[in-house]
Amino acid sequence: MKNSEVKGLSTKELRERVDAEAVSLNQLKINHSISPLDNPAKIKQMRRTIARLKTELHQREHQTIN
Repeated sequence: MKNSEVKGLSTKELRERVDAEAVSLNQLKINHSISPLDNPAKIKQMRRTIARLKTELHQREHQTIN
């Protein structure tokens, strides 16, 4: 997910997406521990996507305070 796509989401959608991505990441890690993934770099991509979402969410919350 690109930054431009993240900025296009509403705050509510961002929160929902963070929760959904976190669940998916945990499931992916569990699956990887049981049997190796075809593409283990997907874990890294998901972590970075979650970080992008959280960063945008934090920036929006910080803007409303100031």
